[in-house]
Amino acid sequence: MLNNIGPMGLLLIAVVVLVLFGRGKISSLMGEVGKGITAFKKGVSDSTEELEEQKSAEARDVTPEETKDKA
Repeated sequence: MLNNIGPMGLLLIAVVVLVLFGRGKISSLMGEVGKGITAFKKGVSDSTEELEEQKSAEARDVTPEETKDKA
């Protein structure tokens, strides 16, 4: 369905959207999209760090000191 939209069609759509919503509304919308992307990236980063901390906590050496000295 969208395979036949060329550069002129996209330009026409952009102009119509700009006329309907105005420059201020579009710029505030893009600002909100940017904040959402930033929050998403931060959430992914935080969860990745949390998973790595859990892996390192699971992989720690729990051998008693007495057994380590004999080995």
